[in-house]
Amino acid sequence: MTTLSPERVTLSRLHAPTLQTVPDAVAENLRRVRAATTARIMAVVKADGYGHGAVTVARAAVDAGADWLGVTDVAEAVALRDAGLTVPILSWLNPSGVDAAAAAEHRVDIAVGSVEELRQLIADAADPVRVHLQLDTGMARGGAPLEEWPELLRLARTGRGRAELVGVMGHLPRADEADPAANAAAVLRLRQGRDAVLRAGFGPVLVHLAATSGALTDPATHFDLVRVGAGLVGIDPSEATVLAGASRWTAPVVHSALVPAGTAVGYGGAHTTDRETHLSVVGVGYADGIPRELAPGAGVEIGGARHPIVGRVSMDQIVVDTGSVLFPRGVVATVFGPEGGAVPSVQEWARWAGSIPHTIVTGIGARVQRSVA
Repeated sequence: MTTLSPERVTLSRLHAPTLQTVPDAVAENLRRVRAATTARIMAVVKADGYGHGAVTVARAAVDAGADWLGVTDVAEAVALRDAGLTVPILSWLNPSGVDAAAAAEHRVDIAVGSVEELRQLIADAADPVRVHLQLDTGMARGGAPLEEWPELLRLARTGRGRAELVGVMGHLPRADEADPAANAAAVLRLRQGRDAVLRAGFGPVLVHLAATSGALTDPATHFDLVRVGAGLVGIDPSEATVLAGASRWTAPVVHSALVPAGTAVGYGGAHTTDRETHLSVVGVGYADGIPRELAPGAGVEIGGARHPIVGRVSMDQIVVDTGSVLFPRGVVATVFGPEGGAVPSVQEWARWAGSIPHTIVTGIGARVQRSVA
């Protein structure tokens, strides 16, 4: 039997479960996108920077050359301004509506995807608000269809002085296929929307369609600007480009025991040991973002090796089979990280959960402390 000493432990305090963001990885990913396009780059830091900290990710991206920032609510944009970020910011989706006064005061562009939205914004704006008209390019979840474009443009003309049309945008529904043919219809539709705007006497306008996968795989989608969010933190939905993982999630072993063969583990005895073995309890569970339903093979790194999770995921804990090695209380486990090898990646966790990497990084709970490398 081998016993490994903890890296750091006192009688009462352990290493707290922590998600550490790696700004150098964000910068490297921005550079990889820059190598794939001549368009300007918007660093999208919605959902608290995909769980990595909006301000931390934004600063790293801007320092690496991002030209714009993107968010989904004016309040998120104001927080970036308060943090000292001065590059242009676009807010779209806006689930709480638009605070027109705050948008004008803090120089936040607003995406508008319907006649109703534009009419309301014009009514609310006391000072000019910069507007990007959003076209439905095949998602059917936002953006105005081309059939409504004439009315949108008529309204934009009458609303000049309160809503200044400066951009046209869409979204690719199939960019994760990494096939330019799958994007062709959306590209054509956005060109039609742009041309209608120019014919109506507006312009020049900033045109943008591609997110991470389009930016990395299809130059025809780039137009004037590409919007990169998931890619900043190491996720290419198309899996066509290897990006750098931008975070590391660690948590302590809080209990270990040697158990005999035939020991039932966790709720319902969903796992039974088939030999004498050591079990370590790691202090994170589904309340912290560990997916409750995991495929066989899911594991964490402890002591330089990967060890499988056994039994059901609990609210606050997971149980790990460490075989012949007893890990004392306080040893640090790595749930995921950028190192590779024994350390699982975010992409592996997504496969184990039957999901996508985005849900893993954005689902980490508030009990997990945050730090910056």
